[in-house]
This record gives sequence, structure tokens and C-alpha cells, in this order.
Amino acid sequence: MRVLFTVSDWPSHWFSMVPLGWALQAAGHEVRVVCPPAQAEPLSRAGLMPVPVLEKECGDILARIGNFSDAQLGRWPFAELPPHPVTGEPITSLDAFEPVTWLGENRKQLAAASRRSTDAAVEFARWWRPRLVVHDLLSLEGPLTGKVLGVPSLLHLWGPFAQHDGDLGPGLLPIDFSRAFRRHGLTALLPDTYEHVIDPCPVSVAPPLGAARRHPVRHVPYNGPGVMPTWLPTLPTPGERPRVCVVWSTAVTGMFGPSTFPVPRVVEALAALDVEVLITVTGSDRERIGELPPGMRLLELTPLQLLLPACDLVIHHGGGGCAMTALAAGIPQLMLSNGWDQSTIANRIAASGAGLTMPNAAADPAAIRAAATALLGDGTHRATAKRLRQEMESQPDPAELVTSLCELAEGAALAAR
Repeated sequence: MRVLFTVSDWPSHWFSMVPLGWALQAAGHEVRVVCPPAQAEPLSRAGLMPVPVLEKECGDILARIGNFSDAQLGRWPFAELPPHPVTGEPITSLDAFEPVTWLGENRKQLAAASRRSTDAAVEFARWWRPRLVVHDLLSLEGPLTGKVLGVPSLLHLWGPFAQHDGDLGPGLLPIDFSRAFRRHGLTALLPDTYEHVIDPCPVSVAPPLGAARRHPVRHVPYNGPGVMPTWLPTLPTPGERPRVCVVWSTAVTGMFGPSTFPVPRVVEALAALDVEVLITVTGSDRERIGELPPGMRLLELTPLQLLLPACDLVIHHGGGGCAMTALAAGIPQLMLSNGWDQSTIANRIAASGAGLTMPNAAADPAAIRAAATALLGDGTHRATAKRLRQEMESQPDPAELVTSLCELAEGAALAAR
């Protein structure tokens, strides 16, 4: 069976799909991944075959435009202004950019790029003839090719956030700039367009899916390629001295601006506690941390699935990848969210009892220290995190899901005859 994956330019959103790709290939099925050029190399390193026919996306610009618009409307929670939507550089005045003007001036270019991407995806799919399509939430080409070919398409979640989540669901769906759905005689893309959803979340934090059919699967953490540190086996057993892992996304810093980077505040908060600290950041974020106190180690490009099982707490931004890896490790989480899907994910996990959350803008060192102390000292959060890990482990593994997907494809083929 041929299965087409389509992915967006956000690696953290498609990392959760990688183990399913492995399972499909191990069962003898063929997998191809339609992607933007920047994702070809990471997909190859993940052991999947990329088809880089899509245009480079401008999702980072659109995300920063959203933040800029919030600032114009008085909804921006930070003292410093958001970064310039196009350049990502700091600004000193909201007069530096006008979102409506920029979108008006660039709509034709956005539509042309979107048309080239959607047409290329449909052209490849018509030639390759997959029987199933699997895609992430920000991939427009996935649901489109499934509808055009008349084969099932499945949205693969990357965390406890889905297309029907509050006001953000429709806003987080990919924008069909070229009206590709209508050009192919289809109804416009809406949350109810998604009929099948692969959900790796524990039942206690599973998002609402509307009328879509939920296909549960056990989450197998994949956080990108890396090498196991030789010092990892020498770490003391968790519990002898509390160990905290601090994670922050460089993409989040790029969207919200370097002034929102909270790790120095986290370092200050944890320095007053008797804990060991592992900090994993990349790129320019490393330079923003400064000198670390004793007992803190700065890491880079170390897959989280190797670190978190050896930790007692993780502090992060509320991203789906970090959240799911922590759930798989069965450890409590402290989430300092900036907004968008991060807040929904953080609130959902906190409501389950597996962690605590607070807005990044309000997270001063004292508040972070108090929350970390509570999570390390209160066994209730730890017990809940372990229970959610058990829920996750009780889900069908990717190999079992492959069997279900084969049945879905066969049923669709029979119905089409």
C-alpha cells in the first residue's frame, strides 16, 4: 500500500508522524512525504523519503503578524513590543509595520506560491496514487489531495490540540490563499473537513474532535536526530537529587521576540533550590542565558526522549512535542506559555493535574520557584503524570494502527467501486 504524508514547514508538528512512517515501512508499505525544501534533509535523517515540491512557507511571518495585531489591539502581554513581522528584528514603535497594508501588497504573491504548492502536491499524488494520506494540522495539501483523489486523509495530531479547539482552531488551520479547494470543486477547508484524526494523546488530555473519527495510537517520542551523550548513564538515579530539565524553542523566541525568552528568569529561580538542572536550547538562545550557576548544564541537540526519563520535572513553553515527550516519560510539567496553541496545550495538561502553567509574561523568578517547588514536592502531580503515561502506553502501538489503516483504505476502495 502507498501512503502519502504531507507536512508543513514546522518540524515539531510532523515529528510525531515519524514512528507511524517507520511502522508502515516495516510492514512493507511505501511512504513518501510531500514537503517544503527545508524539511527534506530532516525527513531524510528521520528515515523517510521526502518529496520537496512545496514552496517555502511564510508561517513565521503570519504568526508574527498575529502578535503585532495583538499589540495594536492592546492584547500584547509583554512590556517590550513584538518583533517586526517580516524581519523578526526588534521595533520601537507600532508605526513600523501595518499588517493590513502588507497583506494587501503581498496577497498575489502568497496566492501564487500557495497555488504552486497545492498544484504540485495534487500532481504528484495523481501520479503516485496513494491509498491514504496522512498530514499535520498546518498542511493544506494533505486534506486537499485526499479529497481530490477520493481516498481517506487523516490529520495526525502532534499534541493535545486539534482543529476544534476554541477560537484558535479555525485560526490555526492552514490558509488557502489560492482557493485550491474551490478550484478543485470542493467545499472550503473548515474544521469539519477533517473526517479522520490520529490522536496520540492520553485519554485524560485528548482534545475535542467534533464529528471526526478518532484513531488512537501510542505516542512514540521522536524529537529529531541526535547522539546519546556518553555522560547520560552516569547521572544519579532520579529522586536522589531532584533534576529539572529546562527546554525552550528557538522558533518561539523568533515569533515572540528575544525579550520574551524566560530561561534567565528560570535559571535565577532554580539557583535558589537544591536541584540539578539540564538546559537544552539551540541557536542564538544559547547566547542569551549568560553564565550558569554550579549544578546547571547547558546542552544542545540532545533528543528530549533521552533526557526526560532521567528527570523529575520539565519546564517548557507548552509546545506539543515537549508536552507529549514529558507525558511519555511520566514526569510533571511547568509550562510558561506565550499564547496560541501553547496556552491550550498547557491549560489542558494542567487541568489534568499533571502539571502547572502560568503566562510567560507573568512568570517572574519568585513565581517560577514556587511552582517548581510545588511540583517537585507534591506527589499528587507526579502520580497523575505517571497515570497519564500508563494511559498513553495502553493505546495501540503504531504497528497496530497500521493494521487499522489498511482496513480503512480497503473499506474506502470497496465503497468507491
